[in-house]
Amino acid sequence: MGRIFVITLEGKIYSCKHCQTHLAVREDTISKAFHCRHGKAYLFNKIANFTVGETEERMMMTGVHSVCDIFCVGCGSIVGWKYVAAQEKSQRYKEGKFILERFQVLGPEGTLYYFNNNPEASGSEADDM
Repeated sequence: MGRIFVITLEGKIYSCKHCQTHLAVREDTISKAFHCRHGKAYLFNKIANFTVGETEERMMMTGVHSVCDIFCVGCGSIVGWKYVAAQEKSQRYKEGKFILERFQVLGPEGTLYYFNNNPEASGSEADDM
């Protein structure tokens, strides 16, 4: 295995909640309207400091997609997934884009999104404005 280089991003950043490795900048956010099994998820045009897992077919709310999990290079935690291919023509805009699970990252102001099974409880929305 080779040496891992970590890129330091500038501006308002999202970072791994476990090791604070920089993952993305706010300006690369495409949408905050995505969801994962732990709550909110954000779609990004590009991210940094990650490795990818095996590509697999997954049934999602919008149909079947070829995706691969993405891992933080700092600590190896799963932080989201990459869309490799979409079967539905209307979903092809996601191809090559990245999802960061809000539960797994710190927001631009260091805010953490708290997952709670209680439907009446909500997470930190400080960076959603």
